[in-house]
Amino acid sequence: MQAVKLEWDESLLAKYNISGPRYTSYPTALEFNEDYHLADYLHCLHQLSDDKSLSLYIHIPFCQNICYYCGCNKIITKTRSKAEQYVEYLVKEIKLLAKQLGDNPLRQIHWGGGTPTYLSIEQITQIMSAIREVFDVPDEESTEISIEIDPRAIPIEDIKHLANLGFNRMSMGVQDFNEKVQKAVNRIQSFAMTRDMILEARRYGFKSINIDLIYGLPFQTKKTFEQTLALVTDISPDRISVFNYAHLPHRFKPQRRINADDLPSATEKLSIFQYIITFLQQQGYIYIGMDHFAKPDDELAIAQQQGCLHRNFQGYTTHEEYQLIGVGISSIGSVNGQYHQNVRDIPSYYAALEQDKLPLWRGVAVNQDDLIRKKVIFDLICHFELDIHRFEQANDIQFQQYFANEITMMQPFIEDDLLILTEAKLQVTARGRLLIRNICMLFDAYLNELHSINSFSKVI
Repeated sequence: MQAVKLEWDESLLAKYNISGPRYTSYPTALEFNEDYHLADYLHCLHQLSDDKSLSLYIHIPFCQNICYYCGCNKIITKTRSKAEQYVEYLVKEIKLLAKQLGDNPLRQIHWGGGTPTYLSIEQITQIMSAIREVFDVPDEESTEISIEIDPRAIPIEDIKHLANLGFNRMSMGVQDFNEKVQKAVNRIQSFAMTRDMILEARRYGFKSINIDLIYGLPFQTKKTFEQTLALVTDISPDRISVFNYAHLPHRFKPQRRINADDLPSATEKLSIFQYIITFLQQQGYIYIGMDHFAKPDDELAIAQQQGCLHRNFQGYTTHEEYQLIGVGISSIGSVNGQYHQNVRDIPSYYAALEQDKLPLWRGVAVNQDDLIRKKVIFDLICHFELDIHRFEQANDIQFQQYFANEITMMQPFIEDDLLILTEAKLQVTARGRLLIRNICMLFDAYLNELHSINSFSKVI
C-alpha cells in the first residue's frame, strides 16, 4: 500500500466534527457489562489454543504529580510504600493468570499507567522476573517489550537497566515544550531532559521511540506549537502521537483546574492541527491513522504497508494475531474474541487476589455480527480500505445486502469524496482519512441504540 498524503478540507472537517469512539475495541468499552463473569473469562482462557501468542499489558496506576489534562485511571501519591504492596499483588495476579494458560509464548509486553517508572528499577526487575518465571518469553529480536516513560520520574542511568531487562521500545509523554502551557497543565518537563533520556535509550539499543503530544491545551497557539514540533523533530523520534485534548471537567476532576477561557478557540485549534499534519508530512513522517505518525522504516509504517497493522487498547500495534491479556487495576484485554476488564480500585483488586481469584470486573462476549463489523471497522481504521470480495468469502455474506442500511448512510460521505465504493473495494480517500472515526461509526451497531455519541470525544 502506497503512503498517501492527507488532503485538508476545512469545511468538511467542520461539517463532520462530531463526537465518536476511538475504536480501540469493537464493541467499545461502553458495552462492557458485569453480566460477564469470572467463569466466562476462565473458560475463555482455557479454550485458548497453544499455537496462539500472547501480549501482556501491565497497568501501573501511580503518579507522583497530577497532570491537569489527564483522564487516566491513576493514583496520585508520594508514598512509595503503596507501590510496594501493589507490586506484591501484581506478581500474584501474574502467577494466577499463568496457571490458567498453556504454553503460549509471550511475544509482547507493554507497561502503561499512570507512570510505570514511578516504580523503582528493583520493583520493575521483580515483576519482569516473575513474568519470565511463569511465561515463555522468547529471547529473540522479535519480542517486543515496551514501557511508558516519564523522564521526571526515572534516573537516566536506569535506562541501561531497563535495556538489560529486555525493554526495547519506549513511549514518552511530552504534550508541549512551551513553559506557559506546561505550567497551566502542571507538567514541567524541559527539552534537555527529554532529549537526553531519548539519546540514552538509543545508546542502549531501544528500537522504537514514541513521543506523545497534545493539541488544544491552554495558551497554545499555532506559533507556540510550531516551536514545540520543531524541537520534537530535532529529537527525531520514530513515532509521534498527537492527541486532541478533550475538555471534559464533568468527567475528569483534574481538568477542573484548567480555565476554559485559556483554551485555544476552535479556529485556532484547527489551525494547529492543520500545521501538525503539514509539517510532519514534510518531515517525512507517514500518517498511520487517527493521531499517529511514524517514520517510513518504523514497524508501524511497515506493518501498514504489508497489510498487517492492527488496533487494540494501546492504539496501533503490529500483530493482530496476538491475544491480549491485561493485569493490574482497570487493565483491559482481548482473548478469543472476548473482552475483559479488571476492577478499577485498589481495595477490590487486593480483595480478589487475597481469595486467589483473578480480579475481573466486567467484559463482553461478542457475537457473529460484532465480529463482522469489527473486521470492517478495523480494516478501515488501520488500512483505509476493505477488500469486499475477500471479506465476503471469509464471512459467507453479501456485503451490499448485509450492509444495505450502512450503504444508504454513507452516500453523503461518497458525495463529499470521503469514500469510494465499488463492487470490489470500500476505500477511504486522502480527504476522508482525517475523518476515519466518522466513517467507522457508520458500521457501529450500538451508537443508535443505548449510547449517545456525546459519550465520546470530538473526532477533530
